[in-house]
Amino acid sequence: MKKRRVGVLMGGTSAEREVSLRTGEGVARALEARGHEVARVVFGTEPVDKTLRDAKIDVAFLALHGRGGEDGCIQGMLELLGIPYTGSSVLASALAMDKLKAKEMFRLHNIPTPPYYVATESDLVELEELHGSFGFPVIVKPRGEGSSIGLTKAENMRELRLGIEAALEHDRCALVERYIKATEVHVGILDGRVLGCIEVVPKSGLYDYAAKYTAGETDYILPPRIAPTRARGVMNLAERAVRALGCTGAVRVDLLVTEGENEYVLEVNTLPGMTPTSLLPKIADHAGIDYGSLCEMILEGADLHAGAHGERNAANRRRSGVTFKERDLSLVRKAV
Repeated sequence: MKKRRVGVLMGGTSAEREVSLRTGEGVARALEARGHEVARVVFGTEPVDKTLRDAKIDVAFLALHGRGGEDGCIQGMLELLGIPYTGSSVLASALAMDKLKAKEMFRLHNIPTPPYYVATESDLVELEELHGSFGFPVIVKPRGEGSSIGLTKAENMRELRLGIEAALEHDRCALVERYIKATEVHVGILDGRVLGCIEVVPKSGLYDYAAKYTAGETDYILPPRIAPTRARGVMNLAERAVRALGCTGAVRVDLLVTEGENEYVLEVNTLPGMTPTSLLPKIADHAGIDYGSLCEMILEGADLHAGAHGERNAANRRRSGVTFKERDLSLVRKAV
């Protein structure tokens, strides 16, 4: 693969800034170890377009999380500047980040997802009427945040009100979702190919921000403790969810697997965490792909999606040389 000046985009102003910085540093070191010229592009108070222009990069590896990074905003800026980037298109990123729109797409494509409704600040006045016979317990989360920020579990009306108020601190809308007792399984996908899946078991019982990023708070089981035939069904469902949203590149799909025959898609993450201990690298490692190789494979998929730079788009693919699709996939096939 021809070495280009790679900008690893990290930081930002979202609630996930610190996680993004850790992801970005891990990716930057891995790519440098493989001979790439890497620029650490840290977003903060400076205008985004100025930061990008000053970096003088040929391709962008997106290590951003949360608002501005996963929701299509930075993707749109990169499209306008003609800088190929990793991950999904503007539209797919926006759909996946918006939990309500993602669920609507899932329902349109007959992909099972837990029942839900949306609440705003004005709905708090007649919350009992809105909630009606929906029942308890429920999960409450902001409509457009990641990393389970603002996520709570409510067992009654009082906790529901507090949960919605907490979610509204991060967003104008809160998503109220029926709680389903199940095993939580996450599926890793790269360039449309399933790498495998992992079971997460938070010790608190809720896979919230603290459970994700506090050492020792969650157990990870790989492969998951479900039958191989069931695992294949779960991974197939994850593929369907990714196709429904039009996501590309490295993707992680979060699902619930019940003791019965039901599986539910919770959400699709278009820029999953890429610290060396994050879920996608764990899944990839189990498939025989080490962290450095995973970073380089993701970089190989960097592209422009909007068509505004068609000739440059094709040139980028030619310059990248061998692609993931042309690699020996025996390790990946073995994992699934």
